[in-house]
Amino acid sequence: MRRWDAEAVRRALQLYLVMGSVNTTRDPVEVLRQAITGGITLFQFREKGTGALAGEARRTLALRLREVCGQHGIPFIVNDDVELAVAVEADGVHVGQDDADAALVRARIGDGRMLGVSAHSALEARRAVQAGADYLGVGPMYPTRSKADAHAVLGPAGVAELRAAGIAVPVVGIGGITPDTAAAVMAAGADGVAVISAIAGAADVHAATAQLAAITRREQA
Repeated sequence: MRRWDAEAVRRALQLYLVMGSVNTTRDPVEVLRQAITGGITLFQFREKGTGALAGEARRTLALRLREVCGQHGIPFIVNDDVELAVAVEADGVHVGQDDADAALVRARIGDGRMLGVSAHSALEARRAVQAGADYLGVGPMYPTRSKADAHAVLGPAGVAELRAAGIAVPVVGIGGITPDTAAAVMAAGADGVAVISAIAGAADVHAATAQLAAITRREQA
């Protein structure tokens, strides 16, 4: 398999849904379907937090979500579990600074799968790129309740600082982003926005996704 080129990654990052079973009170498979019809361009299975599934139940949900993504041509990323990603034939893996070493993950998944790495500074960004990251997840952009272990808020300025430091790889902003703030993240230099509750917790998933998709498409045009 070929490695994802930068342009393909930039297109995929436009509207990135991150979700696990703990992020919604509904069937996550149905939430994903509605989000896909609304316009997401990438999906990450992140099964963490109180009440998260484990073992076979976790693998089964991953397979169900992977199938839906495959049916619609949406890349499927697994958060911080290389073995699960390989087992379900995911399109890639995303790891945080406190997760597995990015270089070791790249070696395990090969060049054919996408590798995303969280970065909170230019130093972390450069190390991630050297380790083989295809994109950087930068944040939190704003205060967020979706991640109990979230770092200090960087704001869109955090993305702008990375760009000013010469970090040219694809970047997605994450953390507390809403339709009211997505444009500012894009304007700072991000190639897309990643959200959890703004879609997974929305009363109308399709409508919430479509609203965000319209913003990210406009800002990329």
